[in-house]
Amino acid sequence: MFSFHDKIVLVTGAGSGIGEAAARAFAKAGATLVLADKDKSRLKKLTEELGESRGMARVVDTSDPDDCEDLVAAAVKKFGKLDVLVNDAGVDHMGAVDEGSLKEWERVMGTDLNGYFYMIRFAIPHLRKSKGCIVNVSSVSGLGGDWNHSFYNAAKGAITNFTRALALDEAKHGVRVNAVNPSLVYTAMTKQMKANPKLIKKFEERIPLGRGAEPADIAGPILFLASEAAHFVTGVNLPVDGGLTASNGQPMLE
Repeated sequence: MFSFHDKIVLVTGAGSGIGEAAARAFAKAGATLVLADKDKSRLKKLTEELGESRGMARVVDTSDPDDCEDLVAAAVKKFGKLDVLVNDAGVDHMGAVDEGSLKEWERVMGTDLNGYFYMIRFAIPHLRKSKGCIVNVSSVSGLGGDWNHSFYNAAKGAITNFTRALALDEAKHGVRVNAVNPSLVYTAMTKQMKANPKLIKKFEERIPLGRGAEPADIAGPILFLASEAAHFVTGVNLPVDGGLTASNGQPMLE
């Protein structure tokens, strides 16, 4: 459906979940990939499956600004440009604000907020040259509050408004900035939830389509936002949530 045959696409968190699904979708659409993940084994497996000719891969901790700077520099040195940045690397935390440690707060902010900032900070000069785009993987947790999820909400809420502000600032440079905001996605991050049938049922019952998303369900909208089909779309936080945010929160009546 979309063609990225002449595009260099950088995906963080590419070793699993949404990042992996996006990497596979971009590869299928012809992109040259720059894949980053903290997990060496998962990254190696994906690279082998896609074929090394598809681009390059590097073990990266996006909470480390030096890692982010080195990744962007290596990609541009090898390919001469950068067209698309997909920020997906993320961690989760559940619990009340007085239950999580300061170290845990720093862990969540380090990856879910700072990591996005670092990648954008180092990528933006190259995206301006290519008139490229950014797609941030945020969450419906960045559009509203959740019970027992304040650390994650804080990070994703910041990404939601960061996306809007960047879109305003970068429009004059021809760079588009958007985000996808999924609800429940069946990934390694939600594995613990899925192992609890009562808990996962509560989430699924709130989604009008009756289920959570598979990672591939999120990859399609990411490709759209990165494609020429969305050339006039910027500053958007797109709910990809099975209809969850269409509700005002009142109970379902039958």
